[in-house]
Amino acid sequence: MLSVIIPAYNEDKSIEAIINQVSNLPIEKEIIVVNDCSKDRTTSILSSLSCNNLKVIHHVSRRGKGAAVRTGLENATGEFVIIQDADLEYDPNDYLKLLEAIKNQGVDIVLGARFTEGYQGILLPKAGNRFLTGLMNKLFGVKLNDCFTCYKLMRRDGILGLGLESNSFDIEIEILAKAVKKGMRILEMPVSYKARSYKEGKKIKIRDGLWAIMRIIYFRFSKQK
Repeated sequence: MLSVIIPAYNEDKSIEAIINQVSNLPIEKEIIVVNDCSKDRTTSILSSLSCNNLKVIHHVSRRGKGAAVRTGLENATGEFVIIQDADLEYDPNDYLKLLEAIKNQGVDIVLGARFTEGYQGILLPKAGNRFLTGLMNKLFGVKLNDCFTCYKLMRRDGILGLGLESNSFDIEIEILAKAVKKGMRILEMPVSYKARSYKEGKKIKIRDGLWAIMRIIYFRFSKQK
């Protein structure tokens, strides 16, 4: 079974649509939505949904994406785990080939690489992703196309074994940094990606990029727990 963890903060425009997309996939799954104290209609929309494979967990205060992911992991029961952003930038239909790869190609983690066929999106995130992925590659001795994809498919016992602690967007860095340090076998597969604009609700800003640089350096030189 696949545990799909959906961290959500103020995603009332897309939360129902992404849950329906995941629910309609022809695979055994559970959908774990962690509502990180949203201030819009996300909470009421989640309360109105009825789905046999849906678990909804509400944080009573905003704790960040990383904390939401960790809450999801604490409640996951599937053999495999994937994180799904709630903003409709990623296509859940790609789960099928990611699952096939992790089952059949002898790897520990499959990354859904967004940019193998070129970047579709606005300039600032493009430049930021290229720089940060290059920094990760240089410091960790890897050659990856997209270190910051949210699609990181792993076995549940594998991701739990990383001892994740991050509360913010740096959860993406921590997962990959600790996986590389543990010598996990990593495979990238191309996935569909439709970037939304800041007007449409994109949340990543320049300050997040600066924070990411500091966290990459921290996880590279900190002792593995």
